[in-house]
Amino acid sequence: MDLVVGPDILVILFFVAMLAGFVDTIAGGGGLITIPVLLLAQVPPINALATNKLQGSFGTLTSSLTMLRKRIVRFEDIWKPALLAFAGAALGTFIIQLIDVSVLDIVIPVVLVMIGLYFLFTPSAGKVERVPRMSARAFNCTVVPTIAFYDGIFGPGTGSFFSLANVALRGQQIIKATANAKVFNFASNVASVALFVLGGKVLWLIGGIMIAGQIIGAYAGSLMVISHGSKFIRPLIVLVCFVMVTRYLLEKF
Repeated sequence: MDLVVGPDILVILFFVAMLAGFVDTIAGGGGLITIPVLLLAQVPPINALATNKLQGSFGTLTSSLTMLRKRIVRFEDIWKPALLAFAGAALGTFIIQLIDVSVLDIVIPVVLVMIGLYFLFTPSAGKVERVPRMSARAFNCTVVPTIAFYDGIFGPGTGSFFSLANVALRGQQIIKATANAKVFNFASNVASVALFVLGGKVLWLIGGIMIAGQIIGAYAGSLMVISHGSKFIRPLIVLVCFVMVTRYLLEKF
């Protein structure tokens, strides 16, 4: 599809993607910023979703590589669950074409509120490593692909879901939890992007401009995660969750 946009709009989209990459790396919810702006730029909804997935995948790739390079996560520990995240998202993207997902209108706001309240009223969450409530094998084979499946079907809040699961079920410190979340989210994004590209839904000029912004923002966000830790991540997760719920409810009801 060809869509003509002016240079001024492309510049705006670049900076919007930069901001989204920064926020998404720390707390998730980058699509909360980019999708509305793409729609305001008169991009059709399906193309907005596809192009957003493309540019967002480069943000999660940048943050994942930064976390791996800084050894916050290790490739040997993360590649198997990442593959399961890819498979889960691919299945979700396929299933969305076959089922009625109206139940998500109720489930998603409730879950996002619970995530926000968990980090708000559990100040110690993610400050230090704790004894895991679930083994790595069970977590990687069930929780990771389930959240990725949701990402393939719908998407909003996926990064926050992964972060919460890593903290609450695997007992991870919040920096490591956020780093793992980025790798899982990248894997799930790639699955969705592949299907959108095959379907010809991606707008490449807009996507390319936004990719550049995403990379810059995601890199800056990764450094912020590493240097500031829980005192910066937790409040932003809470804020993003409640903003997502507010926007979601206004949009749906």
